[in-house]
Amino acid sequence: MAVVDVLNSKGEKVSQVELSDEIFNVPVKPSVLHEVVTMQLASRRAGSASVKRRGDVRGSTKKLFRQKGTGRARRGDIKSPVLRGGGVVFGPSPKSYAYNVPKKVRRLALKMALSSKLQENELTVLDQLELDRIKTKAFAEVIRTLDKSNVLLVTEAADEKLMLSSRNLPHVKVIRVEGLNVYDILKYKEIIVLEPAIKAIEGRLSA
Repeated sequence: MAVVDVLNSKGEKVSQVELSDEIFNVPVKPSVLHEVVTMQLASRRAGSASVKRRGDVRGSTKKLFRQKGTGRARRGDIKSPVLRGGGVVFGPSPKSYAYNVPKKVRRLALKMALSSKLQENELTVLDQLELDRIKTKAFAEVIRTLDKSNVLLVTEAADEKLMLSSRNLPHVKVIRVEGLNVYDILKYKEIIVLEPAIKAIEGRLSA
């Protein structure tokens, strides 16, 4: 097992913690990470582009003029696609771009993403991070003290003070263990894990 230093909010070493090789020491395969990130981004696509078909356009269904005898082309109602203001024939309609990757592959990709951060010395473990009140300046000071700038902070449980204090910082995100995902791990340069969250991560990924 890998042994990592545990720091406090002042950047001082207070203890050490062992990280499971089953989760934090997995061979990294870029193809697996790419597959899962592509799935996540596809699921986020809105797919809400839409047009009005002939039946959706407001207007009368009465035939504009008689079929024969006028010398003009045959014409139906005013909602015809060939008329200005008529319906659209082959336009887009709302759709979902989401698709699924097997659960085992998603879990493996998450282990690979965490392993890559540990291998590149971009994973930091904090003993705790508690704020007296909701204050962005106080939270930013802790991040600055740790000499971090682009950070994903992983917590075991929901912490309103941390969530609200960090949301105005452009390159910082606080996430619970349940929401931990490959895209966010790879998006942020550094990942900070609170010590209680390690057991939760190992419990989630070892099942």
